[in-house]
Amino acid sequence: MTQIAVADVLDQLTDAPLPFGFSAYDGSSAGPVEAPFHVHLANERGLRYVATAPGGLGLARAYVAGDLQVEGVPGGDPYPLLRAAADGLRLRRPGPAEAARIARGLGLGVLRPPEPPPEEHLSRLRRLTEGLRHSRRRDADAISHHYDVSNAFYSHVLGPSMTYTCACFPTPQSTLEEAQEHKYALVAGKLGLRRGMRLLDVGCGWGGMVRHAARSGVRALGVTLSRQQAEWAQARIEAEGLGDLAEVRYGDYRDVTEAGFDAVSSIGLTEHIGVANYRSYFTFLQGRLRDGGRLLNHSITRPTNTARPRAGGFIDRYVFPDGELTGSGRIISTMQDVGLEVRHAENLREHYAMTLREWCANLTRHWDECVADVGIGTARVWGLYMAGSRLAFERNEIQLHQVLAVRPEPGGAADFPLRPDWTP
Repeated sequence: MTQIAVADVLDQLTDAPLPFGFSAYDGSSAGPVEAPFHVHLANERGLRYVATAPGGLGLARAYVAGDLQVEGVPGGDPYPLLRAAADGLRLRRPGPAEAARIARGLGLGVLRPPEPPPEEHLSRLRRLTEGLRHSRRRDADAISHHYDVSNAFYSHVLGPSMTYTCACFPTPQSTLEEAQEHKYALVAGKLGLRRGMRLLDVGCGWGGMVRHAARSGVRALGVTLSRQQAEWAQARIEAEGLGDLAEVRYGDYRDVTEAGFDAVSSIGLTEHIGVANYRSYFTFLQGRLRDGGRLLNHSITRPTNTARPRAGGFIDRYVFPDGELTGSGRIISTMQDVGLEVRHAENLREHYAMTLREWCANLTRHWDECVADVGIGTARVWGLYMAGSRLAFERNEIQLHQVLAVRPEPGGAADFPLRPDWTP
């Protein structure tokens, strides 16, 4: 059987000129030499990753392991390369006969899967040992995998606000910190928070919304399944002198027994709940509200309500195990079906693309510190994940919706202004 060069295979499987230069460990190359970006496949293990997990997962494995090396972009922000590939790379899937011929030409050893990089989480099948999907134990493990990385690492990437959710930029020139503060003010305005009210913030992260509310005289309780987040948030609350108004607990939101809250905020938690659990989730949150109280749900969504909710291989294995996304319509209809009255919704997807741009810039700026803290593989995961997500928001492949609802009083009154009284 005639041996095939790696670059020749790439040439055969592309229907347009490569938008980047490519070279492989066997000495073959393809694509324009003068391209601003260059991709190098460093060894056979990288080829085996790509061959045995076609699509994003195999490429991600090779990149995280250091077997797929890129030049022309920083490790903290491979966005320019991803954008060039999305706009100009046209790969086709080979038919069975062609695939067999390529495998023989490269050597059948390429079909032997290597051990995944250590940064990879368990497969969906193996996760069954951790409990059923979205059981308390499995949710806790999934949250820990993503959020208990390192508070120092997050401080480098997220900046002083320690806010790991979409910001809202009042102007294109606004800084990330200004945009995060504006987001919290927007949420507070939509919820109608005033001094003396009580707020429950589920999936509260490092307590940004809790502290924002407490500074305005609101009694705020936050809950998170990340122990590192809870410890950091509670220490920050005490340092700011907010301990008489604010609290962040380590635990499951379903363990909150208090009720009668004036408002509930869910900022970036719905993605972890599971679409099949939406009804019980929103029923629970409704049960924490007083009559006339408001709920704001802030979450990543899909552009349609019919797409498969599960995340792709890379996101599921490396970023958000068991994460699920659906359209805003599915969220709204479920909220309505449990008795909440939806009063307002808006899409902030461009703002999330801008947020991710700033996080990637922070990761690049602090690359050496981040690598020293969490390792080169995890740092690569984050650069790839955030840059890829930025591109997806820009291309309207995912969105970010805030949905505001109220728990009507028994007679139907909603304690809601005739027109929105918050700053858009």
